[in-house]
Amino acid sequence: MKVLKDILYKVSLTSTVGDMERNVSEIVFDSRKANKNAAFVAIKGTQVDGHQFIQVAIENGADTIVCEELPENLDKEVTYVQVQNASLALGRMASNYYENPSERLKLVAVTGTNGKTSTVTLLFQLFMELGYQVGLISTVENKVNDEVIPSTHTTPDALTIQSLLKKMVEKGCTHCFMEASSHAIVQGRTSGLVFSGAVFTNITHDHLDYHGTFDEYIRAKKMLFDQLPKDSFALVNADDKRGMVMLQNCKAVHQTFGLRYPSDFKAKVLSNTIEGLELDINNKQIWFRMIGEFNAYNLLAVFGTAVLLGEEEEEVLMQLSKVKGAQGRFDKISLFGVTAIVDYAHTPDALENVLKTISGVRTGGEQVITVVGCGGNRDKAKRPIMAKIAAKYSDKVILTSDNPRDEEPMDILREMEAGVNPVDFKKTVIIEDRREAIKTAGIMAKKGDIILVAGKGHETYQEVKGVKHPFDDRQIVKEMLNLLNKE
Repeated sequence: MKVLKDILYKVSLTSTVGDMERNVSEIVFDSRKANKNAAFVAIKGTQVDGHQFIQVAIENGADTIVCEELPENLDKEVTYVQVQNASLALGRMASNYYENPSERLKLVAVTGTNGKTSTVTLLFQLFMELGYQVGLISTVENKVNDEVIPSTHTTPDALTIQSLLKKMVEKGCTHCFMEASSHAIVQGRTSGLVFSGAVFTNITHDHLDYHGTFDEYIRAKKMLFDQLPKDSFALVNADDKRGMVMLQNCKAVHQTFGLRYPSDFKAKVLSNTIEGLELDINNKQIWFRMIGEFNAYNLLAVFGTAVLLGEEEEEVLMQLSKVKGAQGRFDKISLFGVTAIVDYAHTPDALENVLKTISGVRTGGEQVITVVGCGGNRDKAKRPIMAKIAAKYSDKVILTSDNPRDEEPMDILREMEAGVNPVDFKKTVIIEDRREAIKTAGIMAKKGDIILVAGKGHETYQEVKGVKHPFDDRQIVKEMLNLLNKE
């Protein structure tokens, strides 16, 4: 139990009605989860408005209501707290309820269109190798040291974040690395968190179905840097022209990384093969297990973050050369002379990066066969662009279903196909069934060829009409190559 007035510390209040000394057993923002002595926070969401469920929460036992608009009829047995922004209030309340765990470890957030998962995963692996107790909050999974906690969102809701951080503190974690999505930042899920630093990887067109415009998407990312304290650091990609935008009016210590422009942490790609990547970082030559220029940026961001957190450069580079990165990010599967790569690339920029990387490591006449789709109920503008990029950089392309969600798969695929240049039509086919598409790629492939299966990466399901069906690209690729046996 916590006292209401203590939970509301630093929350911007408009008015209060009732007993502020009331004990609170839990905080909820779903009226169905309210129990006796619960505080229900009415959030105005994108789909529903929590204010419509205040009475349901009270009937379920909640005796504290936090809202932006007071109900017309007030229950005398209930305390009402009116706030300016309920989403921000929830974050601060959650932090207070869980005893402000982000103040008791070093919390670093990573934001950007691409590279978030790889960067936080590499940081987690690196700091574990350095001997620390570490937490991870990512798209793929949440972890408290070696304990895996399933992940449902890139960035969880504010209550889940604070609960995870509290558990990390209790387990002795000194560091936590988390992804910060643009949705989460705008929705106040990072409110109440105290960051030791934040990293900006890059930004390209994505999530415009949610943000509306590219400028709003950029503004969402910048909000993270605007909330950083003076004693933290802001590390941004100097090669992305929006990197400097993130630093405008940012109170944190400004730091940069890059491959092309002058920066605080600079690297040069010395070699890039299917086996790995050799970089010169601050005049030190190091070989890494990962492939591609985009991973050079991820590794450089990790290196810079570790140094800014007080680690020795040489030790960081030595340990970083051992780590292997995140699941579903350029996962390589070699069977019977065929190399298959499974990657989460689900934006035009990410897909182009992966295909350019594959082109850069080709050694001869091998063909590149790309299997790719686009998710339903998401930014439609990128669909024709994704197909155009796939056709441009591949010898053969199979457009297939991704996570169609509530849309008809063929509608998505026709929208993708519309972006293929006429000259590339002959090498592009549509196969709606993703398993059949992967099988067909395997049939097309000859020894030495490269198959890219893009869009889902680490995901182990395919979402159709609200139902998640088991589907793991990595597993299906292995099954099909074993079945076809290219020897």
